[in-house]
Amino acid sequence: MKILLLDKNHPLITEQLLAKNFILEEDFTSSYDEVCRKIENYDGVIIRSRIPLDENFLQHAKNLKFIARVGAGMENIDLDAAARLHIKLINSPEGNRDSVAEHVVGMLLVIMNRLFIASQEVKNGIWLREENRGDEILGKTVGLIGYGNMGKATAKRLSGFGCEVIFYDILPGIGDEFAKQVSLDELKERAEILSLHIPLTEKTHYMIDGDFIAEMQNDFYFVNTARGKNVQTSALVNALKSGKVKGACLDVLEYEKSSFENIETENDDLKYLLDSEKVMVTPHIAGWTHQSKEKLAQVIVDKIVAKFCD
Repeated sequence: MKILLLDKNHPLITEQLLAKNFILEEDFTSSYDEVCRKIENYDGVIIRSRIPLDENFLQHAKNLKFIARVGAGMENIDLDAAARLHIKLINSPEGNRDSVAEHVVGMLLVIMNRLFIASQEVKNGIWLREENRGDEILGKTVGLIGYGNMGKATAKRLSGFGCEVIFYDILPGIGDEFAKQVSLDELKERAEILSLHIPLTEKTHYMIDGDFIAEMQNDFYFVNTARGKNVQTSALVNALKSGKVKGACLDVLEYEKSSFENIETENDDLKYLLDSEKVMVTPHIAGWTHQSKEKLAQVIVDKIVAKFCD
């Protein structure tokens, strides 16, 4: 099989697939149109986020048997078109679930205990104790939306903090020893910390909007390591200003480029997030550890080999 690699990834992908007699070609610079013109020559493609694989692209990929995304989200692929064309889809959420879970807990600890703020103050000669009194996770109810790989790993990490973890998911009967499955209404009624672990789809676009926030019974801390467009930023900013959202931990932003390489839109809402002491923002790195880079790649290789090697 001949495979095109469109993004740089861990070298083990190339090493191990070559050892299994796959033919590999790398192209990390060609434009969308240039790749469209040659994609019919390949049986498989391995991507991250550089190029969207929309219906037009897939119509050109007349011999494509699979698309493998080194990561979890698949929103840069036209899933319906891929299904119609019988192209198998492979991703690797198992590879960075632990990285995401640790990032969620780390951000919560920092924002709830004012760790970054207090550290910066001391470095600038300011010694304030009462003003930097923290808030404990212990005893709180944490609500997760989405209980796949990321949600489950996050619940497992939180199990040692003495909090109750509940979750809502569209799939029934998936609770375990780390979290209890509840209705979305019950989650809104009880959660004091809310963390998103959902893909970006038509149904989850702006899932967290003004109405959703208003339906939360408690003032709450908010964490988003899923996708920026799951959240209506203007509604989040209003809730931060009113105190309904006590603090926000954002690894993803509505204003990111589709390739996640940078921010493509700047406005007053973004400026508020970047300036506010109640908000922590990181550059889409929740799944981005040295360990996850290798694990993501290994999961992809294992799935390709299992599917296409005897």
